[in-house]
This record gives sequence, C-alpha cells and structure tokens, in this order.
Amino acid sequence: MAKFPAVDAHTHPGRWLSDWVGEPGRWLVEDVARWIEKMAAFNVHGFVNLDGRWGTELRENLERFDYAFPGHFATFAHLNWSVLEEGAGADVLVSQLVEAARMGAAGIKIWKDLGLSIRDSDGVLVLPDDPRLTPVWEAAAELELPIWWHIADPVAFFEPVDQRNENYEMLIERPDWSFHGSGRPTFARLMEALEHVVAAHPAVTFVAVHAGCYAENLGWVGRMLDSYPNLNIDIAARLAQLGRQPRATRELILRHPHRVLFGADEIPASGESYPTHFRFLETEDEYFPHSAENPQLMGRWMISGIDLPDDVLQAVYSQNVLRLIPRLASRQPANG
Repeated sequence: MAKFPAVDAHTHPGRWLSDWVGEPGRWLVEDVARWIEKMAAFNVHGFVNLDGRWGTELRENLERFDYAFPGHFATFAHLNWSVLEEGAGADVLVSQLVEAARMGAAGIKIWKDLGLSIRDSDGVLVLPDDPRLTPVWEAAAELELPIWWHIADPVAFFEPVDQRNENYEMLIERPDWSFHGSGRPTFARLMEALEHVVAAHPAVTFVAVHAGCYAENLGWVGRMLDSYPNLNIDIAARLAQLGRQPRATRELILRHPHRVLFGADEIPASGESYPTHFRFLETEDEYFPHSAENPQLMGRWMISGIDLPDDVLQAVYSQNVLRLIPRLASRQPANG
C-alpha cells in the first residue's frame, strides 16, 4: 500500500472508454462501494473521474460517483467539440462550460481529439491555440474550472512504425494509435500549441497529464514548469519513460514538489498497477518491470525507483491535487 494516503488524479471508472475493454456501454467500475473499499486497501481514497463527458452522461456520472460517494470522487466534464464541425462558434462551447459547472463538474478534461481529429465546418483541423477558442479558455478561468489536458501521445506514436520505433510492438497491436504520415499535426506542433495556450491564459489551472505529455524530454517539461506557474503535471501511464531516467525524474519533482500529481490511468481501474507506482515513488529499487505485460508493450526495458522524501511523497500522493480540487479533502485520512 502507499506509504501515505493517496488520491488518484487520473482514473476512468465511467463508460467513456468501455469499448477499449470490448464492452461498450458498461460502467468500468460496476460496484462502486466495493471498489472504494478495494482501493482503500492500497491506501488510495480519492479519485478524479475523467469520464464525465457532457449532458446526460455527465449527470449520470455525477450521480453515480460524486453525489453517491461525496469526497471520494471529482468528476470532470468534456466539451463536445463536434459542434465546431456543424458551424457553431465558441459561444456554444462556453455554454457547455457554464452548464458543466452548474451541474457540479469539478473540472474539464481536454483530450487529444482537439488538435488531431476535430475539424471546423470547412473541414480544417482545429488546433488548441486557434484564436477562435480564446473565449473557451477565458470562460474556464472565470468559472474556476481546472483543465486536465491530454494533448498528445508518446513521441514514438508520431514516428515511422518500423524496427527503430521503441513502441513497435504496441503500434503493431494497435495500428490506429499511430499518427505517422496521417496528415495530422506533428508532435512538436501540438506541444507548441499547448505552450501557447498555457502562456496566454495564466488564470487557468492546467494539468498536462502523462508527465506533461512529453515524458521523453524532461528538460522541456521542466522548462514549462519553470516558466508557467499555472501548469502542473501528473505521472499517469508514464512509468516506462520516467523510470528509465530516475535521476532526471527525481530532480524534476524535487524542483517542483507542489506541481506533480499521482495518477495511474488504469483501464479498467483494478489497482493492479498501484504497487509498481508505489515502488517507483518510494524506493531505490533498480531494474524492475514497469508493467505486468509480457512483453511490456510500452518498452522492453526495466525501470528504477526515485525514493522521494516523505514530505514530497505526501505532496505528490494527495496534497497537490487536494489544493486543486478541495472537494476531495473531506474523505481523506490524515497523513501518518
């Protein structure tokens, strides 16, 4: 179990990604009360639910998780970007934000479809730093809705799928995850768009998930954290990258101990990966697997632990996310 009580800042207990496990429409956490008990055995007591979507789906997520188990869940809404394809303007998206806040959403999840697949009514891809979206970011600031942002997948997903690609096995298994030669923006252009938006909207709290979506280049991530106080990161689904550069990862977290959030991004959310996360964060162990897969599809290498000090562990495990989402604090045990 975690050395200190933890909040998982990146979970998927809802229905949004149920097709990934071959059961579209199924709640990925079916017995919520029993699941909370199971996660408590890992010393994980709070959860950011990134599956809220909008409209009826948002309401049903809020009722199933936040309202039924207050203090344990904070459900985030999504924006229905497809209205841009229908010719709608940013005012419609702003209305969606207002409605999400009214319903009780704790924040907004921005996914990679913005930049990689969403198009306007002329069929042109809409990038996140498109000036037409400025009212959206301004409304998020006014409504005090933090934004968890997944702007891009690993760098390897944008490179040729050949024997030199470090995620070759993964991309052979999931060819739809490759963006190489697709006519979409480059990885560099997406990261540029992320920086443009974060820099232009300092009143918005951003969490760039998956280690800033650039775990392969912690120098870049560190520069972003140095430059923009409104930016945070989580470590979700990036142990493979972070654990093969443990000294750089540890230095980054120690330099920004209040800007890094614990998260696992398990699908389905079983808690299976939690012990590996705890080992990575809490120990000096070397050369252990980053996942239970055989072979490990996110990289055929081992990782090492970063042995964070107790005060930093407490910040990463819970204090940082509780500062951003205070509603989760009511059910959190006191740190030992």
